[in-house]
Amino acid sequence: MTFLDGGFGTMIQAAGLPAGKDPMDWNLENPAAVTAVHRAYVEAGADIVLANTFGANRLKYQGRHDLSELVRAAIANARASGAKKVALDIGPTGRLLSPAGDLSFDDAYAAFAEQIRLATDPVPETTPPDLVFIETVSDVRELKAAVLAAKENCSLPVYASVALGEDGKLLTGGSVECVATLLESLGVDAYGFNCGLGPDRMLPFVERLARVSTKPILVKPNAGMPKIVDGRTVFEVGPDEFAEHVR
Repeated sequence: MTFLDGGFGTMIQAAGLPAGKDPMDWNLENPAAVTAVHRAYVEAGADIVLANTFGANRLKYQGRHDLSELVRAAIANARASGAKKVALDIGPTGRLLSPAGDLSFDDAYAAFAEQIRLATDPVPETTPPDLVFIETVSDVRELKAAVLAAKENCSLPVYASVALGEDGKLLTGGSVECVATLLESLGVDAYGFNCGLGPDRMLPFVERLARVSTKPILVKPNAGMPKIVDGRTVFEVGPDEFAEHVR
């Protein structure tokens, strides 16, 4: 069994990230704080930490820094934590692909491919990540674009994770079995679910996935449904309850 890290946003908020500030800007502006979050997960037993690159694609990132510098700094910050493995974290573009939205498949692919190349192209004094971790995707077309971009632009292992609703479906309607069929055909190395649901509500969908998957299954639930309290995101499930559900 391999242990992933946990949520990054709530941890970096606790470290003092101002409200409305993009967490990825701190890769360059406060790298020590970013590394400290990663190190806390390493010390808690995480085998893989996800670099602070969740929204580091040109369709989503609206910060002040050059994307190439930001992505490479994020990976260096994660490496400095002493993690066994560092993943390039790829989140969704934040836009819906056509026909549900106005983003074309090719434009989504290009954005993901650029992010992957920024992390993996050889650059002096930089170390590429150990794997690509695609997460929190809620549309099978965007999922396909991201996985193809990873498979066709690097030789690293690829993990993929989707966010399900309480009905066990993606935002655009894909089922657990649909996700499995797609990701098995694309040859990812591991796949599963993250975000959205707490571990108790996610369990039935993991059981369904286990019946059809031939790959290692990854599970990264929220600690219950998030709530906003005094401008901060908090979760209702405590550590003991969370650990028991995950076990």
